[in-house]
Amino acid sequence: MSISGSARLAGVMGWPIAHSRSPRIHGYWLQEYGIDGAYVPLAIQPEDLADSFRMLPRLGFRGWNITLPHKEAALRLVDTATAAAERIGAVNTVTVQPDGGLSGDNSDAFGFTAHLNQSAPGWPSDRPAVVLGAGGAARAICFALLEAGVPEVRIANRTQARAESLAAANGRQARAVPWDARTEALADAGLLVNTTSLGMRGQPPLPMELTALPADAVVNDIVYVPLQTPLLATAAARGLRTVDGLGMLLHQARPGFSRWFGREPMVTETLYSTIAKDIAP
Repeated sequence: MSISGSARLAGVMGWPIAHSRSPRIHGYWLQEYGIDGAYVPLAIQPEDLADSFRMLPRLGFRGWNITLPHKEAALRLVDTATAAAERIGAVNTVTVQPDGGLSGDNSDAFGFTAHLNQSAPGWPSDRPAVVLGAGGAARAICFALLEAGVPEVRIANRTQARAESLAAANGRQARAVPWDARTEALADAGLLVNTTSLGMRGQPPLPMELTALPADAVVNDIVYVPLQTPLLATAAARGLRTVDGLGMLLHQARPGFSRWFGREPMVTETLYSTIAKDIAP
């Protein structure tokens, strides 16, 4: 479809940015719903971030997504932030308000929960969850799990101090477990989530034994390159339900699109397969 002079504008800001699949996702929805709008990649170096936040609203942008390495810095540049963004300590979605103010949100927790509920309905939220990793994604996922009512989140990270810091930030319902004890932590868990880069194409594999997991547990790997990670393959071979990482990426894009373009988008099988084609087997 053609874009008019009154098109709604949004984009994704990062450095580098060429790898981002967000333009494909939002471009698909714009085409699907026949919206007069554009969503563009914005290659912004860290030293230009603050100036970009001030300039984009003047250029007509209704908002933008934030990706690495700007998510934490973005929290300091918005005028208001949601509880999710404050708790997670990072912003990935900025919306320009009618008065020109910038509101910041973090939709990673939303994307994680929406994809988990869609892919593994009825997952055992009444039992502990084990989270591998202690970076930005782990912060969002711990927040999401506790919001979903999980009674305990057990965090295992190769650097123990980071696991302890993340556990402390999430209160009594979170605790750090040593990396070498991650297998034992699975014994009564209802969910295992890998938020590390282990198992990603070009990275070392994730050494993880799953025999301790109960038969009704779910295994979620937020890595989506490849879609079927070795962890998910091992879980599937045991007959466990598995959740890949691509759906989280798709669902986290929904809140921003709705705010900027005025339409609540759907994550469909067609969208999933369209974006999955970008990921080489």
